[in-house]
Amino acid sequence: MRPFLLLATRAEDAIADDEFAAVVRHGGLQPGQVVRLRVDREPIGELDLDAWSGILLGGSPFNSSDPVETKSAVQLEVEAELARVLDLVVEQDFPFLGACYGIGTLGTHEGAVVDRTFAEPVGPVSVELTLAGRKDPLCAGLPTRFDAFVGHKEAVRELPSGAVLLATSDPCPVQMFRIKKNLYATQFHPELDADGLSRRIEEYKHHGYFAPHETEELKAVARRSAVPHPPRLLRNFFRLYARD
Repeated sequence: MRPFLLLATRAEDAIADDEFAAVVRHGGLQPGQVVRLRVDREPIGELDLDAWSGILLGGSPFNSSDPVETKSAVQLEVEAELARVLDLVVEQDFPFLGACYGIGTLGTHEGAVVDRTFAEPVGPVSVELTLAGRKDPLCAGLPTRFDAFVGHKEAVRELPSGAVLLATSDPCPVQMFRIKKNLYATQFHPELDADGLSRRIEEYKHHGYFAPHETEELKAVARRSAVPHPPRLLRNFFRLYARD
């Protein structure tokens, strides 16, 4: 099988490693079937799509909607690298799944309005598939309504032209969309379980997602939550697009 490529932008080693391990574990793959490239540390270079089964873009402390003058040199370089990849991916309708930062990145590339209108508190949210989502192969096996973990400073407010809304929630209307046939993005985290979210809460407690004094209560809420369904998206993505 040709491997999948995970484009990662988390600077913290422990959290970056945890995200990578979660994608492999929850996706039902073996080490080596997903290759990680930490874009904040090394350039992507020339990308031969024929070498890969598909591409994933994980979460990040970066926000697509932040004013350009507030973005670090690293973030601007990452955005330029990812824009170059998406030029190629979108043109070829190459299998792509972006989560968290991935929805803002793909959305921005395709003309979505991404801002802080529907920023979400950290924790579980009830996500509902649209009629299109219920028919989409990436959502096969998901119940119409399920809980997922979120926690974001920004979200897609207006879909890009031609995008199909696949999932929504009351606090954040755009939870998942598709462009063309093979380009997907989710606001919620398909790779996160309660332990993973708890580790991120601890790591990012001074990053403005919540008040630091809320840290332990947010962890407790995460551990009380039943969130078994979102990883099916990863398994479906790998199953649908794996190729020899």
